[in-house]
Amino acid sequence: MYRSATFRFAALVFILQLASAAALIVMIGLSVRQQLNSDARRTVAVLRDDLRASYAGGGVAGLAREVRLRTGALVTPGTVLLLADRDGGRIAGNLDAWPPSVTPGAGSTEVTLYRSGLTAAEAMHVEGMRLRGGERLLVGTIVAGEARAIRMLEQVSGVALPLALMFASLAAWMAARMIVARLEEPLAALNAVAAGDLGARVPDDGSHDALATLGVAINGALERVETLMSELRMATDGLAHDLKSPLTRMRVVLERAATEVREPAAIESIDRALAEADRLFTMVQTALSITRAEAGIGRETFVAVDLAVELAGIAEMYAPVVEDAGRTLALDVPGTLPWVVHRELLAQALGNLIDNSLKYGAGPVTLGLDHTDGQVRVTVADRGPGIPAARHEDALRRFGRLDDARSGTGAGLGLSLAGAVARLHGGGLVLGDAAPGLVVTLNLGG
Repeated sequence: MYRSATFRFAALVFILQLASAAALIVMIGLSVRQQLNSDARRTVAVLRDDLRASYAGGGVAGLAREVRLRTGALVTPGTVLLLADRDGGRIAGNLDAWPPSVTPGAGSTEVTLYRSGLTAAEAMHVEGMRLRGGERLLVGTIVAGEARAIRMLEQVSGVALPLALMFASLAAWMAARMIVARLEEPLAALNAVAAGDLGARVPDDGSHDALATLGVAINGALERVETLMSELRMATDGLAHDLKSPLTRMRVVLERAATEVREPAAIESIDRALAEADRLFTMVQTALSITRAEAGIGRETFVAVDLAVELAGIAEMYAPVVEDAGRTLALDVPGTLPWVVHRELLAQALGNLIDNSLKYGAGPVTLGLDHTDGQVRVTVADRGPGIPAARHEDALRRFGRLDDARSGTGAGLGLSLAGAVARLHGGGLVLGDAAPGLVVTLNLGG
């Protein structure tokens, strides 16, 4: 899943959405905090400048009167003022003593102190200074409301982050679904072509975006494939016709020669030539069948049949051949199983598998049919030596004959044809161990 491009795209959208929401919350918090601090400093600066003017005009006495006025009559609500002597003793103001944490001349700072007559500590923004006579002046403003606003903002942020997480997840899911939805039509067209509908194309949605451009490119490739398949069909049909004719004429000439010669050696040579001609004709026919099946040619001739009946007919056809070889042919099929197949190619593939079993296997040959998990499987099994798992790939390769089979008359095309027929039906070919023996399974898809 982690290697999926869709997952990585959705994860990127999720991370970016969450990061942008978190950045927005943090920026709002910083801006609000900075603005509140700036307002508090400005208030303290204005109050400080007013008191300096009072001190300049009336000295310590005038400054004390101004401090008492502002704190006693509440001329400036929320004001924190303290005029102290050089030792920190209180002269006037609404603080009982000079706070140790405030250093005169060190600039403004935030502290939590008790105002005179109040029982609750309050957050304050204060600034201390030393006057010319050595006295100290503390000027400040209550920022408890601002602190509450910041705490409320933090609480809101705690609620906003889960919401941002939820919306980021939703955005990631919707973005992934949009990508998947846009890819459904190209995938449907490609799957249809893989299933044999060479005329399938990606519809034009008129968006002219990157995915629409991809659809145009896919359509161009599919048109090229359809053209090549048409040319291949004509070429294979022509090749089959061109090869069949000289092979047929050669066989006729050999048959005539066989009726005219009398010498045993000549008759034996002609018989071998006839056998090789038949073998060559079969090889050409099988190779062309494989090529056509792998190209998807023949799906237009699929018909609905009862596979149980079809396999019974094939077993009845090959039973005499199997009996002549001193073997038996068993049939293991359900009562009925309707399916859509290419009858001729399926019969040819099963005939090749039965012939392989007679040549290289031993014991009874079992022709089976199974329909489980929506898949149709046709099997041919025997009790011979089988094929080692390490050699399965060699056995399935076209013209791939195992060493102990090279002395036979086969061409190494039987399993290749069976595999091509299985793929034509949307499945595949699997070699297995019959314990002992070989079981060949044609999966006809689902």
